[in-house]
Amino acid sequence: MSKEIIKSGQAPEPIGPYSQAVKAGGFLFLSGQIALVPGTSELKTTGVTEETRQVMENLKAVLTEAGSDFSDVVKTSIFLKDMNSFAEVNAEYGKYFEKDFPARETVAVKTLPKDVNVEISMIAYIE
Repeated sequence: MSKEIIKSGQAPEPIGPYSQAVKAGGFLFLSGQIALVPGTSELKTTGVTEETRQVMENLKAVLTEAGSDFSDVVKTSIFLKDMNSFAEVNAEYGKYFEKDFPARETVAVKTLPKDVNVEISMIAYIE
């Protein structure tokens, strides 16, 4: 099995030794995205809804680069700084899916990179 590294100029550059996504065996594994604005080091942190929207747009850019979209997503992991923001994050996240929602877990964690409120990673099936 070979793997292909996916890199989108429309999503933020990785802030560590990882790829935006890796395609392997019919699956696309998307690294966690935070609310970094592509091409800058600016964070969108004016509110958890806007932060979630930026995260989802970053993920959308990586999916698009791989020739995919949210309809191919089979698994999502959401990491929250505070579970009290679950409803807001869930409402914004839900706007990106029309039907056949992916499997998902949402967990609260002590801290996230750059002290953001939300990070989301995904797995898509694209074979």
